[in-house]
Amino acid sequence: MATPGQDKHESTRSGQIDLGASMAAVTEAAAIAATGWIGLGRKEDGDGAAVEAMRAAFAGQPVSATIVIGEGEKDDAPMLYSGEKLGKGGPALDIAVDPVEGTNYLAKGMPGAIAVLAASPEGTMFRPKSAFYMDKLVVPPVAANAIDPEAPVGDRLRTLARALGKAVKEIRVFVLERPRHQQLISDIHEAGASVRLAPDGDVLGSIKALLGERVDALMGIGGTPEGVISACAARALGAGMWGAMAPQSDQERARVERDGLKPGQILTRDELIASDEVMFAATGITGDDMLEGVRYTGGRVLTETLLIGNGMLRWVRTERNHT
Repeated sequence: MATPGQDKHESTRSGQIDLGASMAAVTEAAAIAATGWIGLGRKEDGDGAAVEAMRAAFAGQPVSATIVIGEGEKDDAPMLYSGEKLGKGGPALDIAVDPVEGTNYLAKGMPGAIAVLAASPEGTMFRPKSAFYMDKLVVPPVAANAIDPEAPVGDRLRTLARALGKAVKEIRVFVLERPRHQQLISDIHEAGASVRLAPDGDVLGSIKALLGERVDALMGIGGTPEGVISACAARALGAGMWGAMAPQSDQERARVERDGLKPGQILTRDELIASDEVMFAATGITGDDMLEGVRYTGGRVLTETLLIGNGMLRWVRTERNHT
C-alpha cells in the first residue's frame, strides 16, 4: 500500500490531478466542519454542518457540477440535493456526495466517520432515483474478472480465494451488522471464511475491500448512494463491483419499479459508472486504521484525504491555519 503522500500510480493527466485537489478541498472542508459535533450525540447537527461546508467549498471550485446523488433523496435536505448545480464554472461533472458517512460514529465519537464524494463526466453516473438500497459485492482488482456475482456465496468466496492465492479460511468479508444479513453471515461462515461486522460505513468498507485493507471483499445490502460512490473508486482502480436494487419495503419496491428499475437485476461496475475519468475523495473525520481524523495542534488543523482517480492512489496530508 502506498504511504501517505505517495502515488501508487501517478497520473500523467494534470486535469485529473487538479480535479483531485478541488475534490479534496471540498471533503476537507466538510470534515473540519463536522468535528465540532464529535461525541455530542447529535448526528443531524454534525451532518448539517458538513453539508453547509461542502456546499460552500464547492462554490469556489473550477467545475460545473450537478448533484446526481446527494443529501435530499432520503432526508428532503435543502442543500446538496439531486439536481443542484455547484461550482464556479469548468468541466461538466456528475457528483455523488456523502458529507458524513458514519453519522452514528460521529455522534458517538467512534472511529470510522469520513467525508466523501465522487465525480465523473456529466451523464456517466448511474441515477438511482427512488432506489435507496443496493445489494453489493466488491472485490479487489485481481479478482475483478473472476467472480460470478450470481453464484452462491460459498462459490464466490472460493473463487475469490483462488484469485488472491489464499485459503478460504484466510478470507475476511466486510458486512454491515444488520438483521437482514443473518443468512449471508451464516453462508460466509459455512464456506469457512470470516466476517468483519460494522454498524455503519460501507463506503469505507468498500475501499478497504478494494485495497485489501484487512478485508478481502464487501458483501450485503447497504445504501444505493454509497454503492455508486464505491463504484467510482472500483472503476478507477480496475477492481470488481456489482450491485442490485434491493428495496426494503413494498413502498420502495413500487417506487423503484415505477422509476423503470428492476429489483434484483445485477448492475455491473461499468453500468454504475460509465467512464474511466472518475475521481473519488474521502477525508477522515474521526479517524480509523486507514484515514487519520481531523487534528488540531498549535493553531493549525491537519487533515488526511484519500484520492483515487485515473489509476492514481494518493494519501494527502494537509495542514492549514485554524481560524
